[in-house]
Amino acid sequence: MNKIRMRRNSPKYAMLLLSSSLLAGCAAGTDLPVLAQAPAVQYQLGAGDHVRIITYDESQLTNTFVVGADGSISFPLLGDVPASGLTTSQLAASISDELKKGGYITAPSVSAQVTEYRPISVLGEVNRPGQYPYQPGMTMLDAVALAGGFTYRAVSGSATDWRTQGQNSGNAVEGELTPGSTLQPGDVLTIGQRYF
Repeated sequence: MNKIRMRRNSPKYAMLLLSSSLLAGCAAGTDLPVLAQAPAVQYQLGAGDHVRIITYDESQLTNTFVVGADGSISFPLLGDVPASGLTTSQLAASISDELKKGGYITAPSVSAQVTEYRPISVLGEVNRPGQYPYQPGMTMLDAVALAGGFTYRAVSGSATDWRTQGQNSGNAVEGELTPGSTLQPGDVLTIGQRYF
């Protein structure tokens, strides 16, 4: 294999440096801040999550519920129960308290677990853009793999992410992810296109 040698003061070397700096500026999202890693805190429920509620010895109160756009689940006997922004243990405690207060069950034993997280969206330069199921610990590269991998035009070193903060969907931030960045449920990931 032949190695190409260039002198640092040659015109070809100067052109190589100039072209590499120009190409770096063509990467999508280079002016966005890098999003912080998802904190290692308990998961908070949000619209679109599927939650399995088990009320022990009360099979008619055991089922899987979807957190609606208003942030609540429709639970038998209780009606709409706020769920968005709560952890599964907080939701279980809330349902247990309401069943006890309403006089429906004297000593309810309730548990809750997420059976399906709200999906992520993968857009831009991937082979199959769309919505995909979120899994805890999922990274940008995992999401790209689900979407069929990068296209030949893709910027593979970063992506733009639109992330909802807290329980209010109107409270969102946009930032940049690296291939190993951890995603959160509901993230909208856009893989940029190279312009050369």
